[in-house]
Amino acid sequence: MIVWINGAFGSGKTQTAAELHRRTDRSFVYDPENAGYFIRKNVPPHLRHDDFQDDPLWREFNYSMLKRLDREYDGMIIAPMTLVNPQYFNEIVGRLRDEGVVLHHFALCASKETLKKRLGKRGEGNGSWAVRQIDRCIEGLAGAKMQHRIDTDGLTISDNVELIASLAHIDLLPDHRGKARKAVDRWITQAKHFRFFG
Repeated sequence: MIVWINGAFGSGKTQTAAELHRRTDRSFVYDPENAGYFIRKNVPPHLRHDDFQDDPLWREFNYSMLKRLDREYDGMIIAPMTLVNPQYFNEIVGRLRDEGVVLHHFALCASKETLKKRLGKRGEGNGSWAVRQIDRCIEGLAGAKMQHRIDTDGLTISDNVELIASLAHIDLLPDHRGKARKAVDRWITQAKHFRFFG
């Protein structure tokens, strides 16, 4: 089974995926973004796309990896990734579903104001790439195929996980961590996700 966690930048995909992984017995977090960085580093500059999702190889690679993981891994695969272009969505999510893969898709949604506030806490200013994508993401996630949509404006990361688990019939492990431990775990998750380019 694959759980694809979609959403605009700042919607809580990475934290929700990490928390879902912590709360499940057998799961693996697969990051489709990594394929984009690999492709970008390993092609001549004039062949690079501004958005690596525009490269057909990125879509084909992630489809193939998820297909293999679903076939060979006896557990749940969690894929946190913004994917709002309907054609690209069909090439990965739609194709996997058409081939019989059980894939639950969740779109974490939030208001523009909430997304900008969350991105600001991460140091993303109004001119950042992530902030400039907000309108495109909100519009793309409004499409009929982008079910289930979860309005995260008033939810915590734990709320997101509980709702996803309920909708996808996932058994969660009890969470005995205190507030401080949860905060540390989320800080570690965020620190691991920082990208350094060179």
